[in-house]
Amino acid sequence: MSETCYVIPALSQPSLAVQGDSRRFPVRRIWCVGRNYLEHVREMGNDERQPPFFFAKHADMVAADGATIPYPPLTNDLHHEVELIVALRSGGLGIAPGQALDHVFGYGVGIDLTRRDLQMASRKKEQPWEIGKSFDQSAPCSALRPAAEIGHPSRGAIWLKVNGTERQRGDLDQLIWSVPEVIARLSQQVALSAGDLIMTGTPAGVAALAVGDSIECGVDGVATLQVRIGPRS
Repeated sequence: MSETCYVIPALSQPSLAVQGDSRRFPVRRIWCVGRNYLEHVREMGNDERQPPFFFAKHADMVAADGATIPYPPLTNDLHHEVELIVALRSGGLGIAPGQALDHVFGYGVGIDLTRRDLQMASRKKEQPWEIGKSFDQSAPCSALRPAAEIGHPSRGAIWLKVNGTERQRGDLDQLIWSVPEVIARLSQQVALSAGDLIMTGTPAGVAALAVGDSIECGVDGVATLQVRIGPRS
């Protein structure tokens, strides 16, 4: 069979490292859960009675551990949001909560970088959030840890420091929706698949970043991640 030819060069496959393995995890889609820690819901002035919802980032927006991420255009209010990352090895539509963890390859820690001023302006106009959430290197992610190695964490500290000062701290047991519930609910609206990442929400303490800031974050027992904010491109 002849190779497929394209009218432009074929695009590279975004991927993440897997700890202890020379093979990499190919990223298909990135799904994010909004409003999944109660204190963050409150600090953002949202209705804590409303369920979390989902939005997306593009696969090529991942950034690796150790990256220097240029301060993005169109904003003067870049915020950090540390999150547990769930990486799927399989998927489907209408996954039952009791079977959801069977689809998980592993876990990591990531940061949902957010152009907060643009996100808030979109929210006031009842417009989509993409301009605030989806931009180049807006999804830094650690190397993944296989569930076969660490199990399925449901508790453990999640934290973030900027220039050595802690800004965010919570625990996975504070998730409003658990990982199985998130997977099941998301699979009601879209067919999940191997290669999908789910960013599961952030605890309280989100705040602005500046050029030159060094960020360290982690989920205890899972992974850590370090990135730096560089000058605007």
